[in-house]
Amino acid sequence: MYILKKRYYYSSLFWSFCPNSFVILIIQHTFAEKITIMKILFLNASPLRRGNISQMVNEMSEEARALGAEVEIVEVQRLMVKPCIACMKCRTSGYCILPDDGSQHVLELINDCDALVIAAPCYWGNIPGTLKLLFDRMVYGLMSENSHGFPIPLQKGKRCILVSTSTTPWPFNIIMHQSHGAIRAMKEICRYSGFKIVATIEKGGTRRNTTLSEKLRQRCRKAVRKVWRKE
Repeated sequence: MYILKKRYYYSSLFWSFCPNSFVILIIQHTFAEKITIMKILFLNASPLRRGNISQMVNEMSEEARALGAEVEIVEVQRLMVKPCIACMKCRTSGYCILPDDGSQHVLELINDCDALVIAAPCYWGNIPGTLKLLFDRMVYGLMSENSHGFPIPLQKGKRCILVSTSTTPWPFNIIMHQSHGAIRAMKEICRYSGFKIVATIEKGGTRRNTTLSEKLRQRCRKAVRKVWRKE
């Protein structure tokens, strides 16, 4: 997002005398300075406002604001999104024929953002159904297809961070593809959409460890710094 700031440096007053008139000419010199404001969108797919996922989102969003980014947080579980009906019309028309709901709003935010953070707890070694449903409905804005049916990414140039948690203790949350399974599913979506994944964060054993360690807080903040960039 770019904002043009006008700076008025000085005005020159010229007096010109003519036989029958008096002319005052004011020339105002203006310059435009291009200022970059990075927009970071957070998709929080946890239903728990004080859970580990929400704590990590809060930690990252605070760091993003401290860096000067414009932050938007979407609570996925609280969106009203109807299921995809597999009519495939969005693949040719470029828009969804279903009535407007939360999916169109989120897609607008994705199109407008510079970086995306997707944070989701592990459900059956995968992402929550609400998040999957949301991405099903937004597919036409994330990827297209060529004449042979191969995907064409539509979000190239944007960066993303993927976050997941699991009650399965570390390192089994990774070995048994629990939080790791959720990360894998999110990677699939982001790679085909064209996002560059700059960091992934996984936490296991959330049943006992309900708060973030200082080390994990620092990892969250470091991840945000990886997506931060000046144009």
